[in-house]
Order: sequence, then structure tokens, then C-alpha cells
Amino acid sequence: MEIKNRKVLVTGAGGFIGSHLVEALLELNCKVTAFVHYNSFNRWGWLDGLSDKVLERIAVFTGDIRDPNGVLEAMKGNEIVFHLAALIGIPYSYHSPDVYVDTNVKGTLNVLQAARQLGISKIIHTSTSEVYGTAQFVPITESHPVNPQSPYAATKAGADFLALTFYRSFGIPVTVVRPFNTYGPRQSARAIIPTIITQVLAGKKVLDLGSLTPTRDLNFVKDTAQGFIKAALSDNAPGEVVNLGSNYEISIGDLVQKIAGLLGSKITVNSKTERIRPEKSEVERLWADNAKAKELFDWSPRYLLDQGLEETIAWFRNPANMAFYKYNIYNI
Repeated sequence: MEIKNRKVLVTGAGGFIGSHLVEALLELNCKVTAFVHYNSFNRWGWLDGLSDKVLERIAVFTGDIRDPNGVLEAMKGNEIVFHLAALIGIPYSYHSPDVYVDTNVKGTLNVLQAARQLGISKIIHTSTSEVYGTAQFVPITESHPVNPQSPYAATKAGADFLALTFYRSFGIPVTVVRPFNTYGPRQSARAIIPTIITQVLAGKKVLDLGSLTPTRDLNFVKDTAQGFIKAALSDNAPGEVVNLGSNYEISIGDLVQKIAGLLGSKITVNSKTERIRPEKSEVERLWADNAKAKELFDWSPRYLLDQGLEETIAWFRNPANMAFYKYNIYNI
């Protein structure tokens, strides 16, 4: 399937991964509609940081993924839909699970129903490695049991299964792309890498963090964006679940020291109780098997961890970018 000059919609386009995906699609000369969450300030998330020349090439649709009529209107005239809109903060899902169901499950249903009505050519639905829970075997293949350990992960698993049933029941050409821990410029302050970098750049020698023992499979955001695009290009991907990961794990403790080393800083860590997940909710180990992505659509990550971290750190060193982050509070 060709994607050049195709009309594509990106939901969650103002977010971390979504904004990078929009840029990558524009490089392929796609005609991009960016679905961003409506707000009275007329702000478009991270898209606001793109140049006027780039923004001139994007059709921005402001709406709410929970609104079926707005989703339908946004999808009209588009051929491919990249569905990234979601609530993603795990701690926030502990005390506000209702809105996660409305956004992640019902929002996905709205996209699928509209796709069925409009005859969309391809849907790339965003999952998360969190649906696997703590690894029961490694590396984690797509056949690993789904065992969500937080309300967030449960809603994402529900959305995944809903998407797959629309493929099986109605022939909707949907692919479930399951990124492991994506990082890079513009990432939310609730994520571990921005939490580390912003505290170190602010001059802190004792970092406030959570548990240091869990391991994660880290994937640079530009690689993740290319994985989405390759999934859309593939005729082999509809009806499939595909991991996007590095096939490498690192503990949070080792990650802290690696980042501190890249920043030339010596630090210690204060593991604070409020930053630690409930014991049975913590995902202790994530390590992706990415062979299926390579087999189905020839995707594998190009960035090594140090390379991606250096590019991320360089972005955070810009005071204008650091100004978006409140390093001294716990962002949930």
C-alpha cells in the first residue's frame, strides 16, 4: 500500500508520539488532518511548537474522541486513520478510572464505528506494552498472555480487543500496534526519562523517583513513528497485533545512572512512597520480542539507547522546552 499523497487522520495529534507521527507523515507528502482535543485556548498541544510553514500543511480538527459525531466528521474524506488519542497516565487512572473507560474504550469504539460507516482503508490502533503486565516469559511475543495490572492498562486491553473484534466481525482493516516504552523530545512529564532529565538539569543531586528495580524496553519516538507508518503500508498487518520494541531491557536504576553519566552528573535517588505503584499493580519486567514487526513489515529500531537519550537530552537543554516541565512536583 502506498501512503504518499494519501489523506490521513491522526487522533491524539497534539500529543508526544502523535506530533512526531504528524511530522513523519508530512515528510512523506501525506495530506494530514490532525485531531486535537478541543479547548477554549485554541491550543494544539505539541503541534503549537511546529513552524508556521509546517502548520500550513496540516488541517487541524478540534474535538473530543469521546464524541461520536465529532469523530465521524473528522474521519470523513480520509483514507487511513492512526488512532493515538488516549489517556495514558497510570497513577491518574487509579482515582479516575471512569474517564479512562470513556476515552480509551468508548473513544476507540467511536473510531471503529465511523470507519465501518465510511469505509476507511486502514486503521492503525495504538496499544501499549502495559497490557501484558509483568513478563511471564521474555522476550515478550505477541502471544504472551494479556494481564493488565492497572485501570489504564485494562482500558487499553479492552480497546485492543474491541478493535480486533471489528476486524473479525465486520472486516474493518485494523492493525493493533503495541509500542513498548517510547521516549524522546516532548514526552509527558509523568514518564520516567523526562522526570530524570529535568531534575538533573535543574541541578538536583538527590532525585525523587519511584521504584528502581522494574525493567523497561525503551524505544526512541522516531522509531515508533516509523513503526506506525510501516504498519499502515503493509498489506500483511490487518487483523494482527504487532510489538514495537528494541528487544532490550534496562532497569530504572541503571537508566538513572546512564542518564546522569550522559549529563556528567553524580546523583543519588530518594524513592518516595507516593511515586511507587501498589505492589500488585507494578509491572516489574518488560522486554519486547520485535521479530513479528520485522517479518510483517520490515521494521526494526534504528536508534541505539545512548543515541536516543542524547537527542532527548539536547532537546531538554533548550530553556524554552524545559519551561514546559515542573520538575519539582510529582506529575501523575
